[in-house]
Amino acid sequence: VQLQASGGGLVQAGGSLRLSCTASGRIFSSAIFSWIRQAPGKEREFVAAIRWSGSRTYYADSVKDRFTCSRDNRKNTVYLHMNSLKPEDTAVYYCAAGSGSDYASLRESDYFSWGQGTLVTVSS
Repeated sequence: VQLQASGGGLVQAGGSLRLSCTASGRIFSSAIFSWIRQAPGKEREFVAAIRWSGSRTYYADSVKDRFTCSRDNRKNTVYLHMNSLKPEDTAVYYCAAGSGSDYASLRESDYFSWGQGTLVTVSS
């Protein structure tokens, strides 16, 4: 499975963006897709995750109530809807697909696929 992330860009504080992560290949129902970000000079940070089947989603406290995960199984795509963006949300956002329970892991080796990242810049 290969992941292609897109949708990043420059937005003013308070604005919105939608990131997409499209997977090629077969996705098993037990898969879970995570969004992880890394700001310049900072450590990676878990953002959100969504299971490929069912309705469970998970969010970091820093984005809860502002970001929402969704998916379109027919398009093999997961989305990260980002609202009320803040300058501190500026980062490269990566999507990753895993089959385990550690959807918040920051290690690429814990996922079976890791996308190339898309840059989100929020201006103040």
